[in-house]
Amino acid sequence: MPDAKLKSRPIQAQIDLSKLEQNLSVVRRYAPNARIMAVIKANAYGHGLLHAAKALQNADGFAISELDAAIRLRNAGFHHPILLLEGFISTEELAQFKKYQLSAVIHHKMQVEMILASQHKGLDVFIKLNTGMNRLGFAPEEFPYALQSLTTSPAINRITLMTHFADADDPTGGGEVNKQLQCFNTLTAGFSQPRSLANSAAIIRYPQAHHEWVRPGIMLYGASPLTEKTAAELGLQPVMTVSSKLIATQNIKTGDRVGYGGLFQATHPMRIGIVACGYADGYPRHAPTGTPVLVNGQQSHTIGRISMDMLAVDLSHIEENSEINCPVVLWGKGQPVDEIAHSAGTVSYELLCALAPRVKKKFSDT
Repeated sequence: MPDAKLKSRPIQAQIDLSKLEQNLSVVRRYAPNARIMAVIKANAYGHGLLHAAKALQNADGFAISELDAAIRLRNAGFHHPILLLEGFISTEELAQFKKYQLSAVIHHKMQVEMILASQHKGLDVFIKLNTGMNRLGFAPEEFPYALQSLTTSPAINRITLMTHFADADDPTGGGEVNKQLQCFNTLTAGFSQPRSLANSAAIIRYPQAHHEWVRPGIMLYGASPLTEKTAAELGLQPVMTVSSKLIATQNIKTGDRVGYGGLFQATHPMRIGIVACGYADGYPRHAPTGTPVLVNGQQSHTIGRISMDMLAVDLSHIEENSEINCPVVLWGKGQPVDEIAHSAGTVSYELLCALAPRVKKKFSDT
């Protein structure tokens, strides 16, 4: 039996649930007349499903991808509308929607046929129109069939019309967004059902897309959905702070190499630190030298290749308290996750969702 006094590696993720509530209030400021379907798929973007749902209980509904997670929410006592963003793929799954009073995104003819053949009553559905994302949704020529079939079906209670934008995060993507809006508006003209179009980026950038329901995701967790604005500029605060400590320091000479493959070679004498964090913790292995990091509250950067359990940082200009056990922030408070993602050529969504199970989460409300 493990000794209870033994400590695990110093890396941890602090989840400040109060920031989820604050970011939800930011959504309401941007879309004051819309109902909010908070997106908590992928374990609430790595933040913990039930903890996040409780912090976001003032949202008007939850959107999720996993049926088992939706059932967990119901069993935990959440009575909000719960929307399954991929709907169902079998009659067995459809039966669970009835049992747990779940809503479904309908995006394929097969789903319509399953509903029409079922004994289901009172199902709430979001009919998804493919306006250009080309992922899920009915093609424009298929959409009238789906809408007419479900509108007249006794299995259906409420219908909401929806689509999803491909370029709302891009400041140069307005033309594509307008094309998608025009397609949606043309095909849904004359229908009275509520609508849901806006993801995080569209909530901020395209108020004309708000309608009755908005679907914020990444902005709830304090990362920016826009490429040209920081989270702080948008009034968002990081919910997750991943931190660790220095576990070693090295003094290296001109010409010394650091890490696997020797990708970094010192051009002058340097002092470096080794941090207990690596790609097995969810830090991106492809993050290059120069990826920002906070060491004892001071800005620094990584050097060399990221290892499985460790990474190296430059301590040359860290003047004090940069010894073993010195605190290091990988992303979060004081070190925006968007900066890490940009340096690594990825997106903040991936970093948050990829946090490894072995990284202990600590939850707080302050």
